[in-house]
Amino acid sequence: MFKFGSLKKKFLAMASAAALGLSLTFGAPAVASASLLEEAIMIGVQGAALSSQINSAIKHYNTTEAGQQELYGAFREKYGVNEDPTYNAMLDRIMANLIKGAAQVDPTVNDKPYKYFISNQETLNAGCGMGRVMMVNVGTFKLISSEDEIAAIVGHEMGHGQKDHAAKGQKKLLQKYIIANVAGAAVNSTIGGGALTSAITQIAFNHSVAHGDRKQETEADTLGLEYMLKTNYNPGACAAVMQKFVEMEKGKKRSAMEKFFVPSDHPDSDKRRDAYVKKLYEYSGKHVTAANGVVKINDKNFITVAPSGNMSGAERSYFILGNLAVAYHKGLNKQEATVQNGIVMLGNQPIIEPAEGDEDAYTIVERLNAIK
Repeated sequence: MFKFGSLKKKFLAMASAAALGLSLTFGAPAVASASLLEEAIMIGVQGAALSSQINSAIKHYNTTEAGQQELYGAFREKYGVNEDPTYNAMLDRIMANLIKGAAQVDPTVNDKPYKYFISNQETLNAGCGMGRVMMVNVGTFKLISSEDEIAAIVGHEMGHGQKDHAAKGQKKLLQKYIIANVAGAAVNSTIGGGALTSAITQIAFNHSVAHGDRKQETEADTLGLEYMLKTNYNPGACAAVMQKFVEMEKGKKRSAMEKFFVPSDHPDSDKRRDAYVKKLYEYSGKHVTAANGVVKINDKNFITVAPSGNMSGAERSYFILGNLAVAYHKGLNKQEATVQNGIVMLGNQPIIEPAEGDEDAYTIVERLNAIK
């Protein structure tokens, strides 16, 4: 999700070795006596050589321990490392829970460990690069108080990591560059080795984290929710954090937060929120949904949620949706709703702890038992 652009020396040693070797050909005028077929063959060989070298570099960073360590070290050096004990303990806990949950969906999560850290960047941002190197900005912890919502963000990034989106996106970008510039050489364009190398390096490391296209973003959203559903985190947090972004973006031009966390390759936050709501509706057996701060059960209004703390009523409603979806998925709707220590329960599943402005717990329980 974040941008990264300063590994030129390392990449020159790997992905650009071929480009340096090709500079004599790319930088020289075309030979007048060469036939079009000869030129086409020459260009094809050159393009294949460069493509092979790029593939080798991507494989190094994405699949080897040495490459992973290089990226991890470079990320930490560029963005700084935040050692706040509370934030780091939370991220350790989130990663442990999500990896355990993800293993039930995709056992390959245990094949190669994630390397992660909290950066000193103050923006709300996170990202997963090649080699399962992950960074969460300290600004994320400062702007979001809910561990469940931060877990939803990290789960999305883990979805990118599990599907190698960063490596795939980088390879696609570099291949487009090769095609465009090698084709230019066929019409006597001169591409100097240094210029070509510089361009390749810039493309590679400005896109060294995932975010290749909206299809990948949707896949990461889906996987993140699947991982959350295998943990004790509230799956409604996935929709809730999108609601928070909608509210942060409202009335503003593309802010720094939006550009980083919701760049142009992401679907809009409201669409992502609604997609999560639809998935939770399906997960509940088509019993529960929420919109505009109102939670519905079996097409009947259950509760209109009041704002509390730094959450709007709409944001809180998605947490209630998540709790109800889990309860229905487990068949707990067959049990009586009760109040325990001020918390509305359905079986052993907490549903809502009423805040100031909400109806009282006993009124909520009475309605829940009537419509569930």
